[in-house]
Amino acid sequence: MSRRFKSMRLLKFTTFLLLFFGVTVSRGQITGGQYAFEYLRMSNSPLVSSMGGISIATPVDDISLALQNPAMMRPGLHNELELNYNNFYSGISISNLAYGYHMAKINTSFFFGLQYINYGTIAETDPTGYQYGSFHPDDYAITLGASRKYLENWRYGADLKLANSDLYKASGRALLMDVGINYYDTANLWDLGATAKNMGVMIKKYDPSAPSEPVPFDLQLGVSKRFKHMPLRLFMTIHHLYEWDIRYDNPADLVGTNSLGQTDTVKSSGTHFADKFFRHFIFGGELSFAKKLTITFSYNDLQRREMALSTSPGMAGFAFGLGLHLHKFQIHYARTYYHISGPYNEFGLTMALNKLFGLGQWGEKAKWNAEYENW
Repeated sequence: MSRRFKSMRLLKFTTFLLLFFGVTVSRGQITGGQYAFEYLRMSNSPLVSSMGGISIATPVDDISLALQNPAMMRPGLHNELELNYNNFYSGISISNLAYGYHMAKINTSFFFGLQYINYGTIAETDPTGYQYGSFHPDDYAITLGASRKYLENWRYGADLKLANSDLYKASGRALLMDVGINYYDTANLWDLGATAKNMGVMIKKYDPSAPSEPVPFDLQLGVSKRFKHMPLRLFMTIHHLYEWDIRYDNPADLVGTNSLGQTDTVKSSGTHFADKFFRHFIFGGELSFAKKLTITFSYNDLQRREMALSTSPGMAGFAFGLGLHLHKFQIHYARTYYHISGPYNEFGLTMALNKLFGLGQWGEKAKWNAEYENW
């Protein structure tokens, strides 16, 4: 059987699998913040934030991308640890951890991820406003996944995710799964990726007597292209592929109909095709200087449409990042413009543990200090 035939067979099978899960899981779901565990959509690193919040087809050396697309985990990320802790808005803090390990004996790359969001201290009051206590809501997700190579250019992967949410006198828990594929053309520097994210069910409901809340499923495609004779990589991500119209109920779509100046209104008859189309897209690029410094920029149309004020849109939807790539460390910074109220600044540190220290004889047996090809 030829390699080309095997590649096409894998592509067709995986596409069918992703679409099957997409159609099955998305039934009855509603966009616009109607999901439980919405925090799972948040970026897990400054690098991902600088790429618009989603990155499933950019083969750079950063372990945090394995949590975006499990197929992005590969041998070159062996023993890489990524950490970040950042202050979000209104006293909310966000922590992320990612770690990768390659087992050469079974030709499989594993990764682990932890996402934790602390919403701080919230006052507990009675209807009159009297404060008689406080509570501390938080969310976390634990991820364990693996990926393998197929032929020369393909990788496929999957992960299991335990998501937990503790709110005021209520908590919920879900067991979820991500699956993904990645095709990297090492000769022409094209990368293609596809993922189905957050497929699963709640195993503990906030209200035991109520139906289960929907989980934030998404079906995504991505592509990136690095130029051989330019220090530039361009990328594009398409999200919410399972649903065409992801616009919210916008009051601006209401138009007056009463010639006497009264307030009767009806829905605009416009199709809003361009608005519906571009809300699915994230565009961006990355400039590299001497393989040590990278500058990343992106535009997320959905984010801008939902967060920008019509009278003063500012930079909502845009993000920028800097990356410093050293022998043993990577330092990333991202500045994301969600709203005119102010940008969100993030810092993250990635460490190559096998280059930092050894573990003696035990480390030799466990291949702690091993270095593998990136792909």
